[in-house]
Amino acid sequence: MNGLRPGAILRLVVLALCTLALLPVQLVMLRLGPHHGWRLPLTFHRLVCLCLGVRRTERGTPPPKGEGGLIVANHVSWLDICVIGAERPLSFVAKAEVSGWPVIGFLAKVQRTLFIDRTRRSATAGMTAEMGQRLADGQSVVLFAEGTTGDGTRILPLRSSLLGAVHEAIGRSGEDNDVTVYPLTITYTGFHGMAGGRVERSALAWYGDTELAPHLKAMFEAGAIDVELTWGEPIRMGRKTSRKEATRLAEAAIRTARNEAVTGRSLS
Repeated sequence: MNGLRPGAILRLVVLALCTLALLPVQLVMLRLGPHHGWRLPLTFHRLVCLCLGVRRTERGTPPPKGEGGLIVANHVSWLDICVIGAERPLSFVAKAEVSGWPVIGFLAKVQRTLFIDRTRRSATAGMTAEMGQRLADGQSVVLFAEGTTGDGTRILPLRSSLLGAVHEAIGRSGEDNDVTVYPLTITYTGFHGMAGGRVERSALAWYGDTELAPHLKAMFEAGAIDVELTWGEPIRMGRKTSRKEATRLAEAAIRTARNEAVTGRSLS
């Protein structure tokens, strides 16, 4: 993080101090039980967006307030967590190795992130059951269904395996109700209100072998980052609905929204 400009250093210091102030409160809330500790992460993510100058534009119809669902999104950067988390109380699904990352792993745990170990089938089953329980309880869970981050322009194929959690949620409810899957497209469109092209979107993405520290430094020095969140049509997924079909519909919605965001033209 050497070489940061004074303004970026100030924002970083403010974020660090506020994080240290919020953490003890969040840890206390977590000890109170599973129905506590959802509001402070919302404040934290909004603070991160403020310090980084992130300007969010929301299109489409988001999930109704207080109503849970499975949010299936594309993945571009670590910043996606804060961009989505600033919108509403929710939890995320992450790969198991994230839990061991310095700082980031700890912050993920205090937000009740669900960690999946793809190398252990039994661990995947346990995580899926927990996700299903949260959905049945009316909570929102975010699944980055590509399984990794992209370059900011292309959408990678979505994976259908974890959508089995929707069936788990239905099974726990004991009813014939469907669970709603909400497709969500994240597109970093440029800086300071100026639309960027493929190069700018790639610079904002954290993918491949990009190291975290230089990318974090670039984000603090960007000054103002524009991001568009586009909600697709909800997908009602029930006992007889194929998770592969739901994944196909979600992927089609995300690809369409990405194309519209980068071209500025409606494809509908």
